[in-house]
Amino acid sequence: MKNSYFDLIEQTYYFPQEGFDLREGNLTFHGVSLKHLIQKHGTPFRFIYLPKIGDQIKKARNLFNRAIKKHQYQGEYFFCYCTKCNHFYHVIKEALKHRVNVETSSEFDIDLILKLHQRGKLDSNRLIVHNGIKTEEYLRKILSLREAGFENSIIIFDSTDELDRLLELKPEHTVKIGLRMAINEEAQSAYYTSRLGIPPGEIIDFFKARIRDNDKVELKMLHFFVDTGIKDTLYYWGEFQKALKLYIELKKESKNLTSFNLGGGFPIRNHLGFEYSYEYMINEIIKNIKEACVKEKVREPDIFTEFGRYTVGEAGAIIFKVLEQKQQNDTETWYIVNNSLMNTIPDAWSIHEKFILLPVNKWDNEYGRVNIGGISCDHSDYYNSEDLNQEVLLPKYKSGDKEPLYLGFFHTGAYQDSISGYGGIKHCLIPAPKHVIIDRDSKGNIVDHVYREEQSVNEMFNILGYNG
Repeated sequence: MKNSYFDLIEQTYYFPQEGFDLREGNLTFHGVSLKHLIQKHGTPFRFIYLPKIGDQIKKARNLFNRAIKKHQYQGEYFFCYCTKCNHFYHVIKEALKHRVNVETSSEFDIDLILKLHQRGKLDSNRLIVHNGIKTEEYLRKILSLREAGFENSIIIFDSTDELDRLLELKPEHTVKIGLRMAINEEAQSAYYTSRLGIPPGEIIDFFKARIRDNDKVELKMLHFFVDTGIKDTLYYWGEFQKALKLYIELKKESKNLTSFNLGGGFPIRNHLGFEYSYEYMINEIIKNIKEACVKEKVREPDIFTEFGRYTVGEAGAIIFKVLEQKQQNDTETWYIVNNSLMNTIPDAWSIHEKFILLPVNKWDNEYGRVNIGGISCDHSDYYNSEDLNQEVLLPKYKSGDKEPLYLGFFHTGAYQDSISGYGGIKHCLIPAPKHVIIDRDSKGNIVDHVYREEQSVNEMFNILGYNG
């Protein structure tokens, strides 16, 4: 009977598969030897593999453009990167190499835009979509972008009150705006309607009464966003059709309305058995918009997406060493890793987000059912991987083995650093791990460098006031 961990994976999934393979019995990630990185950097460390970002952008852009051509669609496709997903300069710089547009969500995002512009990474003709609830200072900074030459800046109103706050600032030029449609949440949600956006039944009247004859604003975009993502479900298509119908009604009233924003929401691979037809979903989106617009005799809109997790999620990973194994009772075995899971992949703890978990080594060992725990003193510091049972299958090992067992959580490139508070104080004063950037040079060779060393005690003391 084949009962090694390799046999388990090979018999259960297609393996090797995109991004994952073995070299001399050890796991590689997009051709990068994780064993080499461990030997070089120790553990724990997180890393970002920059070439994957461009791959994702090109894939989405190619699929949308192919669907546009197939259906003889009259509008264009615009890819926007959602900055809140990962704010690091090296990440956004990499995305901008591929001529993406940008979406912002808060006041300091505007400072980020200006910094990128000053450094020559973001030219002023890019389209900037401004989401989020608008404070006065956020609106003020958006208007200041005009002074830097950003004329393709679109403010998405999240409520009707935001128009009042904008007009109070007395903009000198006509401001391009969009309207976000509030959606109904899924049946199992704690509330019925999203707190974000304007109720769809109010939008037409709001446009007629406050926008159509207002020379200070010009409606360019209708925006909607389904938090559960762009999926082939009755719920998604219901909200999509509602937004599409509203766009057509609004277009008949507004000659300047040209864009339909799908928001974010493309899923990423969070397990080896992940199946999702991006091509099918994109074709259905284009087809549905085309047919509806032709039927109602309105021009097909330009299509915008704001992909964040999809853009950078699959580029990131974090590597741990199993510090010890504990047999707590007759059935439960714990692998304790050398950092806190709550601190490093907070989405797994807070919203039960799934990531790809794989061992780096010992693939020839027999496998067993184990729990994965972090080193903090918090009861909840474990990996809640499965819907009904948090246990996972991983290689067995002996505590006295010369080589420890190393584990990797993959596709962690979105949100984990910002939600955990990068560079700040972590639970139990457990230091943030080393941060490594991986790229390929002009000849295709893998290069890596340390972006930030593991957090030191003095860095923490500076924040806490002990060094003052």
